[in-house]
This record gives sequence, structure tokens and C-alpha cells, in this order.
Amino acid sequence: MSEKILLALSTFPDAEAARRISNQLVAEKLAACANILPSVESIYRWKDKIESGNETLVFFKLSEDGRSAFQEKLRALHPYEVPEVIFTKIDDGLPEYLRWVADNCG
Repeated sequence: MSEKILLALSTFPDAEAARRISNQLVAEKLAACANILPSVESIYRWKDKIESGNETLVFFKLSEDGRSAFQEKLRALHPYEVPEVIFTKIDDGLPEYLRWVADNCG
């Protein structure tokens, strides 16, 4: 398979925001799929304070070619000042699934 596939992770303040933004990213073919995990507890430092709270985590699958457009759109839609956007390359997987991801992006 010549097209590389990425897994992107991002947290959201609640499931409703995660659903709304995920739907838009998939509808615009910037991601083939979004898996929403409704409750994760996050502990982090923000503006010199330790914060904690419940967030919604989303796994997005997308093609590497669409990485910049995905990141730009996610950042524009995201309610956080500095949203978590982490990419990792998928080195291997079921070829048919990886092809499906590639075919459903861009």
C-alpha cells in the first residue's frame, strides 16, 4: 500500500463537542473514521496550575496526505485554546482496512 495511514488522537471537553466535530471531519473526508471514548480522566498542567477533569477522547483514522488539512480544520473547530492533536503512523494492519481508510479520505 503506497498511501500511509495515521492515527490521530484528540481530547474534547464533552461527548457532544467530540461528536459534532468528528461528524464534520468525517463528512468532509478529512478522516475516514472517528472512535469516541466518552470518559477519560485527565490530569495536566495548564498556566502553572495542576488541573484535572473528565474529557472525551477521540481516535481518528486518516491518510498522511490529509494531515495538514485535518489538523487545520480540527484546530479551527476545537473549543480548547491549545487542543491535543497527536499523530502516530500506522506501520501495519489489515490491508483491506487500511485501503478503506485511504479510500474514504480526501
